[in-house]
Amino acid sequence: MDETRAREVLAAAGVLPAPARDAALLALGENAVFAAGDLVVKVGRDAELLDRARRELDIAVWLAKSGVPAVRAAEPEPLLIEGHPVTVWHRLPDPIRPAEPRDLAELLRVVHALPSPSFSFALPPRDLLGGVERWLRLAGDAIDPADAAYLRERRDGFAEAAARLTPHLPAGPIHGDALPRNVHVGPDGPVLVDLETFSSDFREHDLVVMALSRDRYGLPAAAYESFVSVYGWDVREWEGCSVLRGARETASCAWVSQHAPSNPKALEEFRRRVASLRDGDETVRWYSF
Repeated sequence: MDETRAREVLAAAGVLPAPARDAALLALGENAVFAAGDLVVKVGRDAELLDRARRELDIAVWLAKSGVPAVRAAEPEPLLIEGHPVTVWHRLPDPIRPAEPRDLAELLRVVHALPSPSFSFALPPRDLLGGVERWLRLAGDAIDPADAAYLRERRDGFAEAAARLTPHLPAGPIHGDALPRNVHVGPDGPVLVDLETFSSDFREHDLVVMALSRDRYGLPAAAYESFVSVYGWDVREWEGCSVLRGARETASCAWVSQHAPSNPKALEEFRRRVASLRDGDETVRWYSF
């Protein structure tokens, strides 16, 4: 799904107060995210994401009832428009500054203190590797079949290793994609956004993300230490950290592959990541594209 197709779906949905062509594109990844007036609309890549979109709306209601600062849904149910799930959200005020790791840590402490929801839905386990097959399928012939086979083999190995882990922290609700980019700092403080990966699983899943950001994506050591200081524990002290890190790297690499057919920079980044995994070089920097 490119921007043109996403705008076609947005226009067909008819949920914005302005024409779809005038909506601002905020992001284009698993979803195309558009904003106009007081609303934000997320258009999913395909119908396979409909159940996840429905669960994200349920999660937004649960977080609101629990008093967790998070984005709020404007409509309670997703639409399915021309094979694409569409959800509508209240637009947040403009940010007053970029989110920092310490803001994320503050919110994770709140989320990690929650009990699992006890009403109409249950949080699933964090299926970190569950999207690998779909992403590789979407990549198609744009990537080397040997690279796809390598990632499938890695996926299977890390799935087995993760199933044998013993957590250090009590399991329970997690964000699932805990990065500063999923925090919005407005006039009233930081709030969580992108709730679609909320799960009930090892809390360490949320913490490994930032450790990997330090090692792969250039997060300064001081910023990582601020995250650890606010949260109160460094996941790198846990013997299972390398397993969840490896699983996360595998998923992140496969996620990039789906963009390769239409984005030469994504293909270049995919090849960089696969090569670093094959070489076992954990120092190779990974980049956005």
